[in-house]
Amino acid sequence: MIASFVAATLLATSALAQSTGAPFTPLAQRRFEYTALPYKVDDGDGERGRQFGYNICNSTTEGPTSLCQTAMINSIDDFCLWGPPEPNSVVGDTEGEAVAWCTKPGRGTRVIPAGALTGVQFMRTPAYIQVTGFINQVLINMKADDSGGEMDPHGADQRGNPLGGVLFSNAWAGGAENYKQVIEWHNFMGAGVFCLKACDPAGPDDDKYCEHIYDRIGCSYNAPAAYVDGTFESCLGDNQDFPGIYTGADGQVTTYKQPPESLGAITTMPYQPKVPASSSCTPYQSAQLYSGAPSASVPVGTTPVTSAAGSSATSSRAAAAGSSRASGSSSAAAATQSAGNGALANSGSFASVVFGGLLGLVALL
Repeated sequence: MIASFVAATLLATSALAQSTGAPFTPLAQRRFEYTALPYKVDDGDGERGRQFGYNICNSTTEGPTSLCQTAMINSIDDFCLWGPPEPNSVVGDTEGEAVAWCTKPGRGTRVIPAGALTGVQFMRTPAYIQVTGFINQVLINMKADDSGGEMDPHGADQRGNPLGGVLFSNAWAGGAENYKQVIEWHNFMGAGVFCLKACDPAGPDDDKYCEHIYDRIGCSYNAPAAYVDGTFESCLGDNQDFPGIYTGADGQVTTYKQPPESLGAITTMPYQPKVPASSSCTPYQSAQLYSGAPSASVPVGTTPVTSAAGSSATSSRAAAAGSSRASGSSSAAAATQSAGNGALANSGSFASVVFGGLLGLVALL
């Protein structure tokens, strides 16, 4: 059975390469300079079509209709999240087309509206930087009741979610304007909660800290943090355990195996994630951080929500833990897997099923 999955995957990869007329290189294996980006990072035309937006972003592209798919994460007041381009959207249906919503103008992107972020923690650890918190997701075009999903640079077809979406940071580049491509990252959005982790590309375990196969268990398990609504702080911290790896009461280290979506909702977990220790936290007020944000306006046809999608820190965090997909999911329950990593869950795409099945098998081996 494994052999048939491998054969089918190779055929799907070959088909994608043929459609572009060139050998296919997965997005996570491609390298770009921030100042020399192509207009579109993804130049293919595979099962999911062409890249929705573009990667050269400047003052001419900035604003509420920007289709910029180049994101940034630098600090508590300077980061981007991936969100839908159109109002009242479900992440699982639109993750392939997600655009960058940033906290600062000047990136050529959409800017997160004032008041949308209701609690934010920025964490710098030896292996990664991470921003987590609460968001009125309606203000970045998500449906109020969408439990969400995950974006990352893989996807079932290895073209990324969003297609051609790239992330940069100055955290390891030695200067405010020296931006380095982040190779491994994941961003969960949904249930009024968000988390974006960017792993140090020079680190030996960037792919492990920024794992992309646990798409059904959300922020709490993939990016454990304090998650306190109403609090804005920037901290130093310890590394988390690798997502999906935990130590039982008997001291045994175990790798969690996420069940397939076909078995239904995940109602119990064999472990609780350990929140890493933090220190040197600097508190802020929202007005100090996001002064350049435009005034918020609720898109037509949506229902306004208060605070983090109307839920408390506790309930939102629980929702984030149980609904989000680490790689492609389209269920309103937080992203059911979508073939291992992509917004392809509802597409019926043969290639997505093949790639997703292979990734799942690899994860289990």
